[in-house]
Parts: sequence; C-alpha cells; structure tokens
Amino acid sequence: MEVVVAGMLAGYGIAIPVGPVGTYLVSLSARSSARVGACAALGIASADGIYALVAAVAGTALAPLLVPVVVPLRWVSAVVLIGLALLGAITGVRRYRARRLTGITRDTPVRARTAYLGLLGMTLLSPMTVIYFAALVLGGSGRGSAPQLAVFVVAAFLASASWQLLLAGGGVLLGRVLTGNLGRLMTALASSVVIVVLAVRLVA
Repeated sequence: MEVVVAGMLAGYGIAIPVGPVGTYLVSLSARSSARVGACAALGIASADGIYALVAAVAGTALAPLLVPVVVPLRWVSAVVLIGLALLGAITGVRRYRARRLTGITRDTPVRARTAYLGLLGMTLLSPMTVIYFAALVLGGSGRGSAPQLAVFVVAAFLASASWQLLLAGGGVLLGRVLTGNLGRLMTALASSVVIVVLAVRLVA
C-alpha cells in the first residue's frame, strides 16, 4: 500500500497543477470529440508514466543527466506552446468568420492518434515534468524491489490518467455548453491567451 500511495501521489502531484499543456488539453477537447480528448489525456499520462519509470529505475544515477536539459527544454516548450496558441486563435477566428451565417458543426481538428502523440511529445518536453521527476530521482525513488517499482509506475500512470481524463471530460462539456459561434470564438481566444501567458512564465 505504501508503494501504491507513493505512486499515486507522484502521479497526482504532477497532473493536478493545470499548466499550459493542461489548458491546451481542455481547449482541444472542447472543440473536438470525446475520443480525441481522451486520447490526448492518455498521451499526457503516458509521458508522466515514462518519467515515473525513469525515476523508479534510475535512482540518483540519472539526475545529473536530467538537470542540465531543463533550461533548453523550457525554451523549446515555450516556443511550441506559443505556436499552438497562435494557431488556435487563428483557427478560431477563421471558423467564426466562415460560419456566422451557418449552423454549428462539431469539428475534429486532429485524429485521436495524432492527439495522443502530440500531447505525449508536449508533455515529454514540459520543463515542469522534467523538474518534477528529476526531483524524484534525486530523492532516490529507485530504491525497492522490481515488483514495488512496477506498482509505483502503474499507480503514477493511473493517477495521472484519471486526472487528465477528468480535464478532457470538462473540456468536452464546455464545448457542448458553448454551442454558439461567438462562444466558441471567445473560448478559443481565451485559451490562446492563457497558454501564451503560461508559456512566457516558463522562461521569465
């Protein structure tokens, strides 16, 4: 039970603070389908699971290798997120202009597989994720038997997945509530602004 609790705390610890990646997940889910949102959420959780595995098996040995890449990843992550924010805002404005006189249709901007791989990559590049699991490595999370390490990783993944799926579900509900063109435009623009602000804070 101690290992399960430790894994769940590790998973929820990195998942619950909603940063730019979580904001993008909600925005993506709001303007697409529940399936796309769920796959995107599992992409984030998979990245958390990968880092939990690294923390579990590497122990303190990998910490010196992780810490120096935090700053470069911070800049790469900020650039990617700002690009996504601008793309989301431009897409929202174009959609609003094109559909002011037509009925609303539900868009699927990306495929489920693309959403999974995209959010997986974004989360692997997230400096907060690297810093968090580097701290676990420094704390010696690799101590324990192989079954205990496996339980730790699975618990961390499931905890992260449950929270990310909750965020995706909230995004889907938000998209259903804001069914008007103007509401969808405002949601897209607000999400883009929040993502840009959070991305800038990464390198400020």
